[in-house]
Amino acid sequence: MQIISTQYGELVPQHTSDDLRKREILPVEFHGSGGVKSVPLENQTMIATPAGDIPAELVSFHENGTINRIFPLNGKLSGYWSQDDEAGLARPVTLTTPIGLVRAKVLSVSFYDNRSLRSLTLWPGETLSVPTPAGPVEARIGVSFTPEGKVRSLEPAKPVTVPTRAGEMTAYDPDAVGVNGDANSLVFDEDGKVCQVITTLTKLTVVHPDGHTHCHIPETRESLCSEAEQEVVPMTVTFTRDAVSVSTDPDAAPLVLPREGHVFFAEPHLPQLANPFVALHCSV
Repeated sequence: MQIISTQYGELVPQHTSDDLRKREILPVEFHGSGGVKSVPLENQTMIATPAGDIPAELVSFHENGTINRIFPLNGKLSGYWSQDDEAGLARPVTLTTPIGLVRAKVLSVSFYDNRSLRSLTLWPGETLSVPTPAGPVEARIGVSFTPEGKVRSLEPAKPVTVPTRAGEMTAYDPDAVGVNGDANSLVFDEDGKVCQVITTLTKLTVVHPDGHTHCHIPETRESLCSEAEQEVVPMTVTFTRDAVSVSTDPDAAPLVLPREGHVFFAEPHLPQLANPFVALHCSV
């Protein structure tokens, strides 16, 4: 055991293990410059941050020594210790955020290297009401902020219709994975306009300069639950100042169309209505 000195006080790295939650001793990691990169802690330790005091079992740092991410819990999931077991130890934390005072169970809290809050990652089942430029939205998984404190992105807890440069689109990703809340399905630009939507419930029609039209819709794939069923693959639509990009295949490069000369129309797309008697068990 060697105590690690940081801008946030002295931290005691993990140096023992147990048979359930911590089945191995994790190493302290360092940046190439020699500064500490991450420290798994022997005991949950309260860390004072600009967002408030946060209990930590794992802390990572930027190269300048400021906190990158705090994990209140850091148990190892296994056949002996489940996510439900770990969730039983989670306690709500109260944080000062750009959207006001928040009290929620968090998987992690991330900061920029200037100490401003970057993102909150919520425990599965937790939701948070977020005021956005498109109105209040109930978020799951996480919400991220710009360094200036504006809402950058969030993961809608249920399908939500938002205004875009192509008209109203429904943001929701049934396949969203709650690894962290840094990047999400509904994204806003610096002006507060929607600049990216991940959707299974919107069709995008493009009118090309020569007058012909093409419709982009979410594709389908064989369901992970049953070979006899199909499920919808979320489609990503991104708006920039000069172009609109559409991605219907996560393994392929997106189609990029210049805004000049093209016209874009969004409208509802309900793929499950093609076969209304078969429920989609794995997605929406």
